[in-house]
Amino acid sequence: MNQNLLHTPEGVRDIYGKEYAGKLKLEELIHGKLKSFGYQDIQTPSFEFFDVFSREIGTTPSKELYKFFDKEGNTLVLRPDFTPSMARCAAKYFMEETFPIRFCYSGNTFTNISSLQGKLCEVTQMGAELIGDGSVEADAEMIAMLIGCLKNAGLLQFQVTIGQADYFRGLCEAAGLTKETELALRENVSGKNIFGVEDILKQQHIAEEYREAFLRITELFGSVEVLHRAEQLVSNERSLEAVERLKQLYELLTVYGAQQYVSFDFGMLSKYHYYTGVTFRAYTYGVGDAVAKGGRYDNLLKTFGKDAPAVGFVVVLDDLMTAMASQKLTVPVKENQALLVYEDAAFVKALARANTLRESGVCVELMRKDTGKEEKEYRELAKRRGCKVEYFGENS
Repeated sequence: MNQNLLHTPEGVRDIYGKEYAGKLKLEELIHGKLKSFGYQDIQTPSFEFFDVFSREIGTTPSKELYKFFDKEGNTLVLRPDFTPSMARCAAKYFMEETFPIRFCYSGNTFTNISSLQGKLCEVTQMGAELIGDGSVEADAEMIAMLIGCLKNAGLLQFQVTIGQADYFRGLCEAAGLTKETELALRENVSGKNIFGVEDILKQQHIAEEYREAFLRITELFGSVEVLHRAEQLVSNERSLEAVERLKQLYELLTVYGAQQYVSFDFGMLSKYHYYTGVTFRAYTYGVGDAVAKGGRYDNLLKTFGKDAPAVGFVVVLDDLMTAMASQKLTVPVKENQALLVYEDAAFVKALARANTLRESGVCVELMRKDTGKEEKEYRELAKRRGCKVEYFGENS
């Protein structure tokens, strides 16, 4: 037999047994929180036309997409990100809707990343989108709901870091930077590479009044006090409005009772260029990347023909499970299971018992006794599986 047939490609894995039961329970807990906020379920295709995730929309780079062709020659893509699909659906089915729309969803995403990064290429994400509401109250609802999801999952120690895309963009506009320079600065600022930022500023001969702000933006992180420092660094209207929006957001999160879970980072810039305002990521111990990420994308729906503001987030379940396992946190999975082992002559009696148990909510596995195995072996099997066992012999 070819042993390679037993292996999965790099970046994907099987999940089964107790681990999968825990994952399903985690989905149930998070989904319950999303539904409690009035979000309605939606399912989109696993693959879309290439243009839905194109560079112009500002999503995943083309080299990280899984691309293939249909029989008509159209380029199709396995979804790397849910947000553009949600925007497409909103434009297609709710073009004339003037009231806010709330979606929630669950499914797998696919990103063709290097195995050297130690990340899965296929992950399960759960998320929510609030479309048609550009208010700071919508931002607060989304962040408070994310915090509720993580608490529902059983996570005890985590932090939601909040950024503002418009603060950085306002600085770039005021300094008159080209698109190329802005992209180069974005990469270095988000990586907290102060030396790279300094090199770019020197090469582009950026005015001194903006140099200090760009150099110090990587230091603008921490508690709510950092908002005052950020405000003092800038004078352009777009950046100042961004800070004011964060002040209002913090006040609302205090009303939600969520302020102890949040911090701020003005140097946190997403690789998704469609974000236009508040951005946020949730971090915890035991995993190197954020377990959840989201933000506001007020211009994305215009690409699909609907002019509407929007904000959303996704929880990466695989990373959340890794973090919880590292912190020795378990998802409470209650499975009422039974194994009924029967000899041939006792099948009718065993089946009747199985039907009675199933009707009462017990998950019953009927197993015919192998003549080469003893009763104690079945009892050991039941113990390994964590279920009770009943034995039906010819005389029992």
